[in-house]
Amino acid sequence: MAKTSLSTGSFLSSPKLDVVIDTGNPFLNLTVDGFLKIGSVAVAKVAVEETYHCLSKGSISQKNFEHTLKKMCKEGVYWGSVAGLYVGMEYGMERIRGTRDWKNAMLGGALTGALVSAASSSNRDKIVTDAIAGGAIATGALFLNYLT
Repeated sequence: MAKTSLSTGSFLSSPKLDVVIDTGNPFLNLTVDGFLKIGSVAVAKVAVEETYHCLSKGSISQKNFEHTLKKMCKEGVYWGSVAGLYVGMEYGMERIRGTRDWKNAMLGGALTGALVSAASSSNRDKIVTDAIAGGAIATGALFLNYLT
């Protein structure tokens, strides 16, 4: 079941759109939510980038349009998958540890960074550095979220 609500957000008084997908499982709910939200950000990013490129060239063709649609789908799925994986890992850490704190974000980010890196590379050093980066980014984002 999907539920949509529109409310006023706090950042520059912009509207906030929440879409809730209820699968009956909290883990799946969070994972799907992360996939949809971040995937849609990636789709919007590509749409804006490609619009800029078309405007700077002064033309658009059917081939360019098809390329843009494919790129939007590819980026949306990739970003959404990484976000869904991260949200699931963070939730899993919370359930395993029995507490909700910044360490869940750090561990979830590290595991996500390592898994995404391992899927595309067998270089151990790259996997470790990507795990460190994932943990740092997730922890930093959480701390920034506390500031707002």
